[in-house]
Amino acid sequence: MSIKTVKKIEEKISSLNTTNLIKYILENYRNVALSSSLGAEDQVLTDMIFKINKNSRVFTLDTGRLHSETYKVMDETNLKYGVKLEVFFPKFDDVEKLYITQGVNGHFESIDNRKNCCNIRKIEPLKRALKNVDIWITGLRASQSITRTNLPVIEWDENFKVIKLNPLINWNEDDVWEYISANKVPYNKLHDQGYPSIGCEPCTRAIKAGENIRAGRWWWEDPEHKECGLHKK
Repeated sequence: MSIKTVKKIEEKISSLNTTNLIKYILENYRNVALSSSLGAEDQVLTDMIFKINKNSRVFTLDTGRLHSETYKVMDETNLKYGVKLEVFFPKFDDVEKLYITQGVNGHFESIDNRKNCCNIRKIEPLKRALKNVDIWITGLRASQSITRTNLPVIEWDENFKVIKLNPLINWNEDDVWEYISANKVPYNKLHDQGYPSIGCEPCTRAIKAGENIRAGRWWWEDPEHKECGLHKK
């Protein structure tokens, strides 16, 4: 796959709605996978994907520091669709070294420490998950963050050398929840407690009225830094 393939796909999907866009990708390309955080957007895509092809690849990253509610929705998802989501874990020796060098919660002490933690718990497992994947589907939306405002529906991801498809990039919050309600999609109950964006438990908090929906992620950092590296431009 290459940048030329991105242009070719872009022409084919430009007039398709989200469901048909995903259907086209699944039916015309073999090595396709959705990376799911088990948040609302990814649950929408999981529902769409498994309705089209139950044998499609959907994987998640278990960093070892997730909320109990996240594990619960993982279980509910497996039961509803009769599947078993793929789960990728960080390498245990890397986690042990992380603890030795910066302790349990050293990620609060500096951006470098936090990025180091993200790299070990998320980036390295993602690299393994994306091995042999040609098209990587994500649940990114433009309105989630200033770091995502100009993302296209489809792009070449230079960091992971893969085509990245963002089918929900132009969806708003209401679109997501209307779909979940209409299709009875399992969702993380932390969303009902003021958590629009959910990651690792130590690095996620509920947001206050009027705050940006990503304000609860790495809330001690400036907005410009609020990416872990999974979707770094």
